[in-house]
Amino acid sequence: MNGPGAGGGPCPSEAELLTVAGAAVDAAAEELLARFGGELIGLRSKSSPTDPVSAADLAAEAAIRRVLEQLRPDDSFLGEEGGSVPRDGSLRWVVDPLDGTVNYVYGIPAFAVSVACEDAAGVVVGVVLDPLRGERFEATRSGPPTLNGSPINGSQCHKLSSALVATGFAYEAAVRERQALVLHELLGRVRDIRRAGAAALDLAWCACGRLDAYYERGVNAWDIAAGALICARAGLDVRSLGGSDSLPDGILVAPAALIDELERLVD
Repeated sequence: MNGPGAGGGPCPSEAELLTVAGAAVDAAAEELLARFGGELIGLRSKSSPTDPVSAADLAAEAAIRRVLEQLRPDDSFLGEEGGSVPRDGSLRWVVDPLDGTVNYVYGIPAFAVSVACEDAAGVVVGVVLDPLRGERFEATRSGPPTLNGSPINGSQCHKLSSALVATGFAYEAAVRERQALVLHELLGRVRDIRRAGAAALDLAWCACGRLDAYYERGVNAWDIAAGALICARAGLDVRSLGGSDSLPDGILVAPAALIDELERLVD
């Protein structure tokens, strides 16, 4: 397979794909809720000593894989824990089975499951589920974004000094130090900063207006694929942040009235 869009049979509808994504996040949530607050099993590090993965991450991704193998066996797969599985279908599923692993490990109730499906043109459907709050954020490429079935809209804040801005930090200490310098410049220009520790939740909360804007560097496709679509459908601008020698690339989400000024501060 040469990437999403190569080959495959008849394309399923957005509604059909959204149903599959919903089943996948539900399966992962069941695994996460059963383990949350219990004894930590299988905890190890990935990219750095501060980047953990637990048995819960692995069990949740395995649950998602089982759903996709049953319902969409010809589609490709990209998961945080399981890597890339190319197949001959025209679609690829981009999955973060536990976004906010550090929060989960520490018993902090801020984590999510993120599942998106993409084709050659980009993301077709996205679902972010907050298992503890029972909040399901969904969107399709052509449909309205929803929270538990009710339509949502992003912030219409037009003044940066009034904006509540979310961000996140890299696992590597040297990158965090550079990010702190950017944050220092930003703090005096906005209402305040929030750091939830889960990119998918930050994006979902932007989409429903709980946050005015969000930026983060060092995120991966599985962190943001679903949330970025939901934000775009909620009327927010979504931009990529280019990387440099000291900072990785990233994402910026904000209302149209704020995004240019905010980009100049964080880029």
